[in-house]
Amino acid sequence: MKVDRKVEGRLSCRKKSFVQSFAHENRRKLVIRLPPALTGLLLLACALFCAAQTTLAATTSDIEAAARREGVVVIYAATDISVARPLIEDFGKLYPDVCVDYRDMSSTDLYRQFVSEARTGGGADLVWSSAMDLQVKLVNDGHAQVYHSDETAALPKWAVWKDEAFGTSLEPVAMVYNRELMHADDVPRSHAELLRLLARAPAQLRGKLITYDPARSGLGFLLHSQDVLANPVVFWRLAEAFGRLGVQTEPSTADMLDRIAAGQATLGYNLLGSYAQLRAEQDPRLGVVLPHDYTLVMSRVAFIARQAKHPNAARLWLDYLLSMRGQRLLSRSPGFYSVRTDVPNDEAADNLDRELGSAFRPIRIGAGLLTYLDQLKGRDFLIQWRDTIAPQP
Repeated sequence: MKVDRKVEGRLSCRKKSFVQSFAHENRRKLVIRLPPALTGLLLLACALFCAAQTTLAATTSDIEAAARREGVVVIYAATDISVARPLIEDFGKLYPDVCVDYRDMSSTDLYRQFVSEARTGGGADLVWSSAMDLQVKLVNDGHAQVYHSDETAALPKWAVWKDEAFGTSLEPVAMVYNRELMHADDVPRSHAELLRLLARAPAQLRGKLITYDPARSGLGFLLHSQDVLANPVVFWRLAEAFGRLGVQTEPSTADMLDRIAAGQATLGYNLLGSYAQLRAEQDPRLGVVLPHDYTLVMSRVAFIARQAKHPNAARLWLDYLLSMRGQRLLSRSPGFYSVRTDVPNDEAADNLDRELGSAFRPIRIGAGLLTYLDQLKGRDFLIQWRDTIAPQP
């Protein structure tokens, strides 16, 4: 499991002055008498226009000013600090008066801590996690607040739910293999090829397969359950093959990558591609495959906590994260791609689109993610998984 970590940074503050100027001119008055009905419509239109302008102002400079007064944003996250640090540092340059209190933990620990603290007034201002289903459950249970801005409006429809839950990234789900143990010609490029490989080379892969343990990992539960929904026949056939060959299971992508790199495992299934590609950039022993028949693509979900003690600072951080600037910076990490489609010169996202084409299968943010969080369905899934990969003699 990942060790909980906390990063705090407060940069020096610079005061800004806002000057308003008003010009008054003497003009000759022109009086036009209008019918009462038309006068009423004009007054109503004027009132609506003024209200719209007030709302717009509240979503820009007013939020920044209020965030400066709050002084801090507390973020609970299941996102490695190596990915978050550049964002935190850049946010600090833009908004030096707002301290980022960043607490990184596993997705399951994050969920449990947030729910526990919600009973006594809450602790997080913003929650950012890869466990999309647990995030949607928290939103569905009333723990988020509505927010709409120009940045949230720029997201694709599948990445927004109820104007409360927002996708912040594109991260493909991958297969990972040890280049020293697996010949390039044997590397499966699709789920069907993986099934054929497991059928013809059992001795080579016996005890050498690895995947998430969905009982110990919120992200693992999400990825396996979404794989069932995408292709139930293939998923359970793979699970049966895993059981025959003695699959290893781990609670995190980092643990699986360690075992693959060390040669303790040859091939990993349903690993989080963002972390795998980050690691593969530094370790030539690791190869990453995005299946060309279908590749699940997840998105880290963020929401502003209903009990946020610093709600404006949370709005400021969310807008920054979803802005073109924030998305460009996030996508510099290998394996992370911008969720927005309007970021200019986004070579990484263009390459992903070319590589996947019709295989691109985004996991939609919404009530559908709650299917396997139903107590009975979730229990039945875990029982079937356990019985399939570790059948009783």
